[in-house]
Amino acid sequence: MWALIQPWLLRNALGLLGWLAAVAAVAAVLLGARQAGRNAERVERMRKTIEVQRDQLEAAARRPRDRDELARRLRDGTF
Repeated sequence: MWALIQPWLLRNALGLLGWLAAVAAVAAVLLGARQAGRNAERVERMRKTIEVQRDQLEAAARRPRDRDELARRLRDGTF
């Protein structure tokens, strides 16, 4: 079997290597784009999470200190 394939393989070795290199390059580009998309999505989720945490901290910093302040804010409508 090897004797039948060897002459053809020797004649077309460079062409096969070229095609193999092209396929590998396309696969690398596709996988890189896929990973870049995942990273962008991860960054967006982290940005939203940090924004929500910041809003929670700001709300906690503005909380009423005691019952009197809570009652005053509820009456004023500023709570």
